[in-house]
Amino acid sequence: MVIDPVLDLSLWITLCSVGFIAGLIDAIAGGGGMLTVPTLLTSGLPPHVALGTNKLAASFGSLTASFTFYRKKLFDPKYWKLAIIATAVGAISGTVIVNFLSVEFLDKYIPVLVVLTAMYTLFSRSKINKAHGLPFKTTAIKFKQITQGLILGFYDGIAGPGTGAFWVSSSNMLYKIDILLSSGLARSTNFVSNFFSLLTFIYLGHVNFVLGISMGIFIMLGAWVGAHWAIKFGGKFIRPVFITVVIIMSLNLGYQAWLS
Repeated sequence: MVIDPVLDLSLWITLCSVGFIAGLIDAIAGGGGMLTVPTLLTSGLPPHVALGTNKLAASFGSLTASFTFYRKKLFDPKYWKLAIIATAVGAISGTVIVNFLSVEFLDKYIPVLVVLTAMYTLFSRSKINKAHGLPFKTTAIKFKQITQGLILGFYDGIAGPGTGAFWVSSSNMLYKIDILLSSGLARSTNFVSNFFSLLTFIYLGHVNFVLGISMGIFIMLGAWVGAHWAIKFGGKFIRPVFITVVIIMSLNLGYQAWLS
């Protein structure tokens, strides 16, 4: 059964505002999902519904970004076919497994996962490769695509925050491709995992459509503004401030789940 929407105006305004900020931050520095998941949990939605609703909202932004990279010829679906298929399989598997986890377990461990992801994103320094073009598609490359897609798709199905950052850093390491090609792959596979995870959550009845669609629209608006800000100002200052806020929110959720 699909969860009925929470018809509270102040909550709706808050979540839409957070969606706009998450889209803006995601375009500038990445990691918008680290803000939306804790906010949905704080709003009082059950963990399964919060994760499913976040997938719906995130699909708007990831679809827009994926199509943009495809149009700019920075993502080749034929080359990354195995990664796409593996990501879909991993995302469905992760979502099915999370459905069997108890609410108490998710209440306790989602904030921990978000904090760890935020700290990784804050302190990690991805190696920047300047090689242009995609490497020759060998058997080893095919194996890497399948393995990478299954692992990151599964992670996105289980929780999801920081998936894009993990795609970029691991693609840089595995394929030695430049940041634009890594980002094109990350945004596109992120949409694949979001979409197939969303379909599974819908089947399981864990999506609040009103909040998810509303947040998704504002995520798209925020991403449009953020893209222009990123060109003008850059994200060196915004990124640490944003992740600090995420860590504080997640620690508060963790305190409520573990100690209160």
